[in-house]
Amino acid sequence: MQMTLKLFASLAPFMPEGAKDNAVQIEVDEGTTINQVFDRYQVPHKMAHLVLINGIYIAPADRATRALVEGDAVAAWPPVAGG
Repeated sequence: MQMTLKLFASLAPFMPEGAKDNAVQIEVDEGTTINQVFDRYQVPHKMAHLVLINGIYIAPADRATRALVEGDAVAAWPPVAGG
């Protein structure tokens, strides 16, 4: 099934080839979880601080069990500090 992966800021280097504007369509097996996608592209789980599926926040505890469905868009940002 197809889904969209979006990685921002310091996570952008983990994007697979073919990414454009921090997003890429990828093919995953049915039942794939967020953490499995991150593992596939070697995205460090601790660096994926803010994770959204279709604009809805997914808590770290749910990322290992939340199965993706056709057309989902996963977006992730690293921790950010400002001042």
